[in-house]
Amino acid sequence: MKKNWDQHSKPIDGFGDFEDAICRIAAIMGEEVPQIHRRALVVMIADNGVIQEQVSQVGAEVTLGVARNLGDGISTASVLAKGSHTDVFPIDIGIASDEKILGVICRKVARGTKNLRREAAMTEEQVLQAISVGIQTVFELKEKGYTILATGEMGIGNTTTSAALLCALTGCDPKAVTGRGAGLSDEGLLRKRQVVEDGVNSYQRQASHLPAFSPEGTLFALSRLGGLDIAGLTGVFIGGALYHVPIIIDGLISAVSALCAERFCPGCKDYMLASHSGREGGCEMARKELGLTSYLTGNMALGEGTGALLLFPLLDNILYYYTHGSMFEATKIRAYERFDEAEERT
Repeated sequence: MKKNWDQHSKPIDGFGDFEDAICRIAAIMGEEVPQIHRRALVVMIADNGVIQEQVSQVGAEVTLGVARNLGDGISTASVLAKGSHTDVFPIDIGIASDEKILGVICRKVARGTKNLRREAAMTEEQVLQAISVGIQTVFELKEKGYTILATGEMGIGNTTTSAALLCALTGCDPKAVTGRGAGLSDEGLLRKRQVVEDGVNSYQRQASHLPAFSPEGTLFALSRLGGLDIAGLTGVFIGGALYHVPIIIDGLISAVSALCAERFCPGCKDYMLASHSGREGGCEMARKELGLTSYLTGNMALGEGTGALLLFPLLDNILYYYTHGSMFEATKIRAYERFDEAEERT
């Protein structure tokens, strides 16, 4: 496909990273011209017990409220999805309520997690169950004809869980990756960082016997510090690799889930695309750990898969150019030649 790009009447690599994005999608699908018009957004929704530590300016009731909006098709992501012709599949994987929400798929593993500062957030069995939900979701959507998926999440407190988990997975400083989330005062941010640090310290004391970066260590980290939404999205990324479906990473929570998937199943990252560089500091760190390029900036911190959705119109335009753009042969302009880096330096 790269050779065909070079036959278009434009400078070599003129569309930069976007040419590589189309090539990457085509390779995952095994097609010369990938079909991306049948796409879906998967939103994993769950509550987090760490909210008890006042790490957010709003309470857990907001998770349920936004879940209802997703079911009604009026949430931020729902509106953007309509604009990008994307179907939305909100999944209740761990809302702390027994309410059956119209328009939301119920795959509940538990009614939220426990407080990671005080005890393990989940059992390992719950983590594996949530991962299975994600894998099965990819299988079912591919069976329905969807060819590319965006990832999203909703759950008050999940920037805390994802920051703690990223520290466990990389050894980074909690201060470097713990941000303000949906909006915290300076005092609230200090409290949140302390909560993350306490949770990570407790994890490290208990995980000293586990090999670094191993699947066993990742499973323990997820159960100790993670959330059901993160575990569910981890399964979505693994499912992408299993079923050859490109999966688009959104922001921090999605990126940490992607890193978990790569630690469980090395090579999963080859089936991922990173949509944007989010506002939370850990977003870039997780992306670099995966060796992926983000295609958008914008200082976004919306969640729900909004950044991933914004990538679709750009991919549409680049793919349209690939299939309709003029070729050097037709324009009678001399084609550019591609030289390797060694030749360019001489």
